[in-house]
Amino acid sequence: MRTPLSQSSGPIDIGSRLELFVDDYLIDRLHEVAQVLHRPTPQNVALSLDEPWEGNSSAAFTIFQDGDIYRMYYRGLDIDWTKKDMNKHREVICYAESTDGINFEKPSLGLVEFEGSKNNNIILDGPRTRCFSPFRDGNPNAESDAIYKAVAFEKMRGGLYAYKSADGIHWSMMAEEPVITDGAFDSINLAFWDSVRGEYREYHRDTRPGKDSRGNANGRDIKTSATKDFLNWPEPAWLNYSPGRVSELYTNGVLPYFRAPHIFFGFPTRYVDRGWTESTLALPQLEYRRVRASRTERIGTAVTDGMFMTSRDGLDFNIWPESFIRPGLRLSGGWFYGDNYQAWGLVETQSHIEGAERELSIYSQDAAGEAESGVRLRRSTMRVDGFVSLQAKLSGGEFLTKPLVFQGKELAMNLSTGGAGDIRVEVQDAGGTVVPGYSMEDCHEVWGDDLARIVKWEGGSDVSGLAGHPVRLRFQLADADLYSIQFR
Repeated sequence: MRTPLSQSSGPIDIGSRLELFVDDYLIDRLHEVAQVLHRPTPQNVALSLDEPWEGNSSAAFTIFQDGDIYRMYYRGLDIDWTKKDMNKHREVICYAESTDGINFEKPSLGLVEFEGSKNNNIILDGPRTRCFSPFRDGNPNAESDAIYKAVAFEKMRGGLYAYKSADGIHWSMMAEEPVITDGAFDSINLAFWDSVRGEYREYHRDTRPGKDSRGNANGRDIKTSATKDFLNWPEPAWLNYSPGRVSELYTNGVLPYFRAPHIFFGFPTRYVDRGWTESTLALPQLEYRRVRASRTERIGTAVTDGMFMTSRDGLDFNIWPESFIRPGLRLSGGWFYGDNYQAWGLVETQSHIEGAERELSIYSQDAAGEAESGVRLRRSTMRVDGFVSLQAKLSGGEFLTKPLVFQGKELAMNLSTGGAGDIRVEVQDAGGTVVPGYSMEDCHEVWGDDLARIVKWEGGSDVSGLAGHPVRLRFQLADADLYSIQFR
């Protein structure tokens, strides 16, 4: 097991990389400052799954930006809960793309026949393609015919199979046998190139044995492993969670955050089944819920929503117990088992507000398994780096960082304040003595809303004379949120 970065001794060397306050990695002390989880804002339906080969059980969405286009991959499947053989047709893997990440289109690819026609957006079908999850390989040594890679599983035999492609459309298997066999796999499983550590990482679902501290069965959970060559994977390990394992987790959605690839973000799906309670009976679409439950009770009573977690080593995750994506106040499409599964992918898009900064788009599915409609892939948005902030009321608060070493000339902050709020920064040496010229009194009040506001003191913004030396940063906040910092 590798040593987490957060357990390193001595001053933390952050160089000039972006650091987010999604964990306590940099935080020494907080006073009247809270670490707050922010939730995405629902926006448009990015794609409606309304074709005969897609249906009401489309799932396992993967989305990533590839140059000027955004690529999307997903499963197409239509089901009927009332029939013994509920699958109306075989599972297929579909492809869509977009020029803006906001609205996606389905190209007619002419690759796979469905009901006598190849006029569709299907790229693969067959038993070894389930929950197909591709990525563009950032490994500089990747072969030209394997610029894109993917994993998928086979339901009957079990195990993850490796795929490759030169163009992201035409795919072939890299090996006839599964490359990972230790797992349950019945949801989206994924792999990617970790550019910071120079290795491939994979995350997949399995069933954790035993019981948790409250006596409940552990159940659905996540495993991971890493390799240099994509085909030979060691035995996987269970993820560790702080402050502890909070629920059963179906998917994982783990990826390196593209602005700070040394930090892994995860967007797992929480699975909860409380049975038939008074609140279950008060949820939307009760009669349809009963239809689903007539097949298997949990399909009618269980609910799923999105969560958020982060890691600095890929194995030990800080997980927020509260929901990141809630089902919401709506009459349909949110409160069923299968809803709110987050797509694997996080991309930057133009803001939905004219003239505003670019924002992050996150995607999740609505109306999973509903009889009269296809799945809807919902786009939600949040500010860049805006997952967690250090937040203070107008009455004020402050926090102090651990000793750190940086490289750069200026300090930039991603911040948001109220009209009467502000943030100020003081630089101290490792022992806590204020560095002359960089005191709180010397710092100009910083207020407004900016993704990269430069901090200035009476003597200017230049901190290059302190680079390479251990320092602490003391922040004072009033009616403000601080999301990230970076020395530039």
